[in-house]
Amino acid sequence: MRAKITILDGDGIGAEVAAAGESILQHVAKINKHEFVVQHELIGGISIDETGSPLTDGAIEECLESDAVLLGAVGGPKWDDPKAPVRPEQGLLKLRKALAVYANLRPVKPYPALLSASPLKSELLKKVDLVVVRELTGGIYFGAKTRDSHSASDLCVYEKYEIERIVRVAAKLAQQRSGRLCSVDKANILETSRLWRDTTCEIMANEFPDVALEHMLVDAAAMHLLRKPAHFDVIVTENMFGDILTDEASMLTGSMGMLPSASLGDSTRGLYEPIHGSAPDIAGKGIANPCAMIASIAMMLRQSLDLHGEANRLEQALIKAIETGARTSDIAVRGEKVLGTTEMTNAIISAY
Repeated sequence: MRAKITILDGDGIGAEVAAAGESILQHVAKINKHEFVVQHELIGGISIDETGSPLTDGAIEECLESDAVLLGAVGGPKWDDPKAPVRPEQGLLKLRKALAVYANLRPVKPYPALLSASPLKSELLKKVDLVVVRELTGGIYFGAKTRDSHSASDLCVYEKYEIERIVRVAAKLAQQRSGRLCSVDKANILETSRLWRDTTCEIMANEFPDVALEHMLVDAAAMHLLRKPAHFDVIVTENMFGDILTDEASMLTGSMGMLPSASLGDSTRGLYEPIHGSAPDIAGKGIANPCAMIASIAMMLRQSLDLHGEANRLEQALIKAIETGARTSDIAVRGEKVLGTTEMTNAIISAY
């Protein structure tokens, strides 16, 4: 098949993991006789520096004309001034809106060979296999914002239709898995969460009676993710809660460098990115972990390009490389050989 893929390298280690991802893409294309046409565009701080905008209209057009979009990372200390009128993160929010990707899927399944890399006891991790479905284009991140010298506010708004569509995505996923869905909110305090809970109950009762629904307050969910993570299968939650909980859940795998994500909407075009940030402290050192980007590419092959066999083979190559001892510094324990970004990528290519 022929597919157009736009890569937004971004900032910090973004370009390094994006380069690793492109190497994987071209290898998959060569082995399976596909043609992946890759286009690079700017986003984030580097885009501000070169164009004055965190994401140009031209970059958005390229993304809209693509079959899938890969993103490295955005942000860094250079652009961290909270008073700055233009910030790297604005480009990411703008991109999500433009692509109409409202459902962010973040699978969390520790690799057996890496259980010792997690700060949690290994016996807590052996049966962990969960997916967080995060609402991506509503809530407090997109609400009206005000600030003066004495106060500031961020408005959190959810429309009922936004909750309905994300719950449907999560419930359909739960049907394909164990038939269990946990909806996370703060309904004891927030009106948006009360609407979230009421709407979730309505959708599940009317459309998904075969899926067992559980409600959990976000503070309890944060605790249970560490105390008994294997309890969860599919979690659905709003934008800010999902952002925080998935960073916490990354510790189940030992490193944020291991977790992929897919942001999807109603079309097959998706946005794929590792959940780690730009990691400016290690940028340019060649030691960034490419695994999350490569796992994100596997999700892209499956979700946007309908290449299920290629996706499965890539995931198995990632597992094989790790099982045979391939480690970057963030997932290595004492005494294990440490690979750089390129070496780790090559180990996965060799295992494909």
